[in-house]
Amino acid sequence: MKVPVLSASWLRTHPIAEVPAIKGRAAIVVDLTTGQILYQQSQTTRYADASLTKMMTAMVAVDLAPLDTVITVPAAATLVEPNHMGISSGERLTVRELLEGMLLDSGNDAAEAIASGMVDRSAFIDFMNQKAAQLHLRQTHFTNPSGLDDTNHYSTASDLAVVGATLLADYPDLRSIVGSKQVSIYATPQHKAFNPINIDRLLWTYPGAIGLKPGYTGAAGYCLAAAATRNGRTILVVVLGSTQHFTDAATLLDFGFRHPVTR
Repeated sequence: MKVPVLSASWLRTHPIAEVPAIKGRAAIVVDLTTGQILYQQSQTTRYADASLTKMMTAMVAVDLAPLDTVITVPAAATLVEPNHMGISSGERLTVRELLEGMLLDSGNDAAEAIASGMVDRSAFIDFMNQKAAQLHLRQTHFTNPSGLDDTNHYSTASDLAVVGATLLADYPDLRSIVGSKQVSIYATPQHKAFNPINIDRLLWTYPGAIGLKPGYTGAAGYCLAAAATRNGRTILVVVLGSTQHFTDAATLLDFGFRHPVTR
């Protein structure tokens, strides 16, 4: 599946009669079926993006190694705060298992284990920024794999829409993971059992939701990349700096589905 080139041409020829009432500082609504941008608000302004970073971390991990690759958890990965999958130093998990903990539990420990366990951590972050350049993300820069606050770690609603669209289109294993409500990771001689539960509330409450990634930090506020499919259309939304990210995302998705687009 080819990632659509996001275009704002529809906005220029279709004045918006309604403006979605949201709490977020920045937002974008994209029809992924056509690649058309249906709504945008401060979409190119840089903001902290919290755990939406993990979409890029996941794609780079898949680029670098097969999902059955085994990683030994380094001690440093278990010290990161605040979100945890619950891994322990010395445990051995597959890339898939760590991705499940990172994308469902939003485990910062899993993100650090991936970044430090596959290659040198600094090299992994370089790969994240190289991937951003390949996707032509002009207002995005990463300094860590989990999205913790840093003045040089930022993105935009527009850039994150491209990241989300790429994940959904080109990474079927990741699409399956972000759309899972819950995963059982059974105990083995190498690690204990885990039961990651997706913190994306829309998977339970929004008809047609197919997941992506929520996030929160003090600087970023509540953020969410979310997508849903109805009647052959897939709408992707990103909201940054909100106090009600799930409500905002549902409002934006409803807005997108109310606006049929002529191809």
